[in-house]
Amino acid sequence: MDFLFDYGLFLAKIATVVIAIVSILVLAKGLSGRHGTQKGELEVTDLTEQYKNTVHQLESHLFDKPLLKAREKAEKKAEKEKNKERQSEIKKAAKAGDLSHVREPRLFVLDFHGSIDAREVSALREEVTAVLAVAMEGDEVLLRLETGGGMVHGYGLASSQLDRLKSAGIKLTISVDKVAASGGYMMACVADKIISAPFAVVGSIGVIAQLPNFNKLLKKNDIEFEQITAGEFKRTLTMFGENTDKAREKFQVEIEETHDLFKNFIEDHRPELDLEKVATGEHWFGKQAHELGLVDEIGTSDDFITHACKDREVLGVRYVQRKKLAEKLAGATGEAADNLLLKWISRGQRPIV
Repeated sequence: MDFLFDYGLFLAKIATVVIAIVSILVLAKGLSGRHGTQKGELEVTDLTEQYKNTVHQLESHLFDKPLLKAREKAEKKAEKEKNKERQSEIKKAAKAGDLSHVREPRLFVLDFHGSIDAREVSALREEVTAVLAVAMEGDEVLLRLETGGGMVHGYGLASSQLDRLKSAGIKLTISVDKVAASGGYMMACVADKIISAPFAVVGSIGVIAQLPNFNKLLKKNDIEFEQITAGEFKRTLTMFGENTDKAREKFQVEIEETHDLFKNFIEDHRPELDLEKVATGEHWFGKQAHELGLVDEIGTSDDFITHACKDREVLGVRYVQRKKLAEKLAGATGEAADNLLLKWISRGQRPIV
């Protein structure tokens, strides 16, 4: 009897803890929904200053103090003369009423590490908007791109964000250090110049959709699945129902149409490409991609940025989204499981590039 009493008390404690956790999550979800999407903030990093500090730090271990002191004196003198000339230019420009050409050209560095649903586009659009607000003639944007592609609508929007820079007359360079395949190449082809590391994965101009089907398993266990739709092709392939040849044919047509749109988009931005040769769904390493015309230059983003730091101001621009209270309380495990389920379902109904 004592055992049953203790066991019942134990279960009551467990139930209390579970109810408390669920209540907190529900409350947090309600609060986050009430306040709407929380804004993030823009982080700007002076990469030129970082580069100079790195060089000076290393040189302090390589050269003796008299040499360093003499060079520092010479650099200060040169900087003073440069500032004097600059002040003179600013005064002349102010008199003429046009200060737009006074400052030196800048390089803005953005990063895009894409997921399958391209959720990072929300930060990219903020970064692009910020750059467009301050960019002047002669400025350039470098996007360090890393993604294996994903959902068509997500990467289509990401490409459109980059096209905003092109439309504003700002030179856009995209660097691929590791991978820019499929939807990643959809983004990359918008650039004026694509740089690729020798062994970076580039290309894969193709479309795929796949999903498991549990219909036979359900039938085996006498489980019925019902699906009600309006419109003949509201749903083609399904995870739980019995798929038909007609549904498969329709879905294949949709995949082919998406592939055609993908190829047309690339042809608009890189008309010199032999699409029959490169739009087969294959991927290539950087050097092969260079030979095929998929990229313009072999190199890394580090080389590009280091070279730019020597003669212009280089600024890293990053938009950081603040997490909602519900996301913090729910924890990474629950969020990961939820995202996995959404991806699983979406893959079967939406093509992946």
